[in-house]
Amino acid sequence: MSSDDMYFLDVLSSIPNDIRRYSLEVADSIDRHVESAATVLRETLSSSPWIPQSARPAPPPRPRQVVPTPSKSVLNQAQAWVSRNKVLTATIIFSIGAVVVYVHRRHNKHRKRRARRTEHAAKTEVVVIAGSPNEPICKSLALDLERRGFIIYVVVNTVEEEQLVQAQSRKDIRALNIDIIDPTNSQTAVDKFRDEFFSGHFAFSGSTPHHLHLVGVILLPDLSYPAGPIETTPPDLWSDALNVKILGTVATAQAFLPLITELHARLLVLTPSIIPSLTPPFHGIESSIVAALDAFTHTLAGELRPVGVDVCHFKLGIFDCGAVGGRHHLQTNGAKAARADVLSWPTAARTTYARDYVAQSTAPPRGSSLRGLHIAVFDALVRPRPSRVWHVGSGSLLYDAVGKWVPRGVIGWMLGIRSASNGDGFGEGSEVAGWEKVERL
Repeated sequence: MSSDDMYFLDVLSSIPNDIRRYSLEVADSIDRHVESAATVLRETLSSSPWIPQSARPAPPPRPRQVVPTPSKSVLNQAQAWVSRNKVLTATIIFSIGAVVVYVHRRHNKHRKRRARRTEHAAKTEVVVIAGSPNEPICKSLALDLERRGFIIYVVVNTVEEEQLVQAQSRKDIRALNIDIIDPTNSQTAVDKFRDEFFSGHFAFSGSTPHHLHLVGVILLPDLSYPAGPIETTPPDLWSDALNVKILGTVATAQAFLPLITELHARLLVLTPSIIPSLTPPFHGIESSIVAALDAFTHTLAGELRPVGVDVCHFKLGIFDCGAVGGRHHLQTNGAKAARADVLSWPTAARTTYARDYVAQSTAPPRGSSLRGLHIAVFDALVRPRPSRVWHVGSGSLLYDAVGKWVPRGVIGWMLGIRSASNGDGFGEGSEVAGWEKVERL
């Protein structure tokens, strides 16, 4: 068979395959066109208003659009895990926070805190403490700041207070005699004190002169307050307390404010916190005075902030001052002292107030160490951005929160206050006779 015959046979064998392929393509094209025409016709008839609703064909279903779901990111997966494990997440966050706070406090506790000196180891930073030298906290602060490298000036008003400062036998704890009662003399004394910061000082003969720098002024009003019913508190006691603790503090601040603003020093105000936070009965003088000092401090802070002077308010709790002269606490003096106070009241006042007064005059809890106060005061003096309010001492922050959020009735119940309507009041019978018996003893 020739080659032409073979070629002709191959062409004849491929014709059925081509016919089948072409016929399938034509059929598919016809199906698409018919389906498209049917869809258009169905849509037209279903939307034609002239055809009754019952005779209208249903519109063709719309093709489903498949939206690809994006893959979850790490953040979305983390959020989903947190939402499923809320308790475990809160536990982890609390644990991490506790560890961070513990490490931070431990680091701050053991960090050395020293005042700056010159290259010849001469002291250059000065702190003024305006408080009674008899006050244990004032004495403790002066000694601690002096050991850390500050030059301490304690404001005194009398010869006896000046002798107390000199009795410390410390070269860099000095008395600054300022008569706060006389504005003219006090201003003269402050102006003379100002010259110390603008004159040269020599560490030793032949050394380079250096200048002193005022770091801060600490206002420490007397922390001892009389207690008792307002009915039995004489007006002269109110007058003395207001003059010494409020007007004395204001006058001292006014005397030093020009120097503070000129040298950009800091002002620290220390006030008790527990009694003013709770405002219990029989502590009207302390609650009133500390509230006035708090308002004075906040107002002064707002006035000095625009000129670059920081004012720090220290709210003190309970401290154990055994190393510097007995325990200092900011509550009552105990049941024995309370009974002694009651005996000096008139009979009618004993009948009305004695039980509640003695009931809340319990022994104070053990105070915290003064080291915490020393560290806080140092940080407030040298930290670049100090806090405005510092809670230092046992119970300071706790009682502040209790006084703000706990109802007054609950606080009275905690202090042992009972109303007379519950049968706990005093009549003219056995309770009065009992107090009269104690008085005769």
